[in-house]
Amino acid sequence: MIVTTPKPLDEVLDLIAPYSNILIVGCDGCTTPPRGLREAKTLSQLLELGGKLRNKEFAFEVTTTTKQCDVYLTASTLKPQMSRATAVLSLACGAGVQTIAGIFPEIPVFPAQNTHFIGTEEREGGTLEQRCAACGDCLLGETGGICPVTRCTKGLLNGPCGGSKEGKCEVDDEKDCAWNLIYERLEEQGKLVLLKVYRPARDYQKSGWRITT
Repeated sequence: MIVTTPKPLDEVLDLIAPYSNILIVGCDGCTTPPRGLREAKTLSQLLELGGKLRNKEFAFEVTTTTKQCDVYLTASTLKPQMSRATAVLSLACGAGVQTIAGIFPEIPVFPAQNTHFIGTEEREGGTLEQRCAACGDCLLGETGGICPVTRCTKGLLNGPCGGSKEGKCEVDDEKDCAWNLIYERLEEQGKLVLLKVYRPARDYQKSGWRITT
């Protein structure tokens, strides 16, 4: 099970403000409560109204995927629509945001949700990579869709440690340096200015989630 909560509307509007043609992508997969096509349409209406209050006109297109973290399904579903989008807003968990950003690195992908809890799934004979720590304060909109919390061995939020060499992590020289990947992604998108943004230390209270029955 994956539990998410919506980001504040003003925060989402700040993320998409520089763009006009926004593709909002729901996910019919694991999130609780569901964040599919109906939720994507509702969000588009709220953002359209919020944009007008800021004297900003958006052109929204909405769709949904069966499971956003599935690379093949997501690529085949979204590819026909990406040529019309200048940015993507994802209603999936952090793993879904990163999946879209990895498939379409030239287009900015922003999270509309904060992820708080991710269950685990064991697959016999396979390996799984953690891509979302459910920190409850998603930074993917500022880091090119690459999570520094899970992809950086040290979990650094403000750039590389200085120990990486030739794009590899000093802790594990077979692992790509997350901040090198973030730099390359932001450079490709013309958004290197985001590297100057200071991010305070994580508030671990935001990652807690209490479920009552």
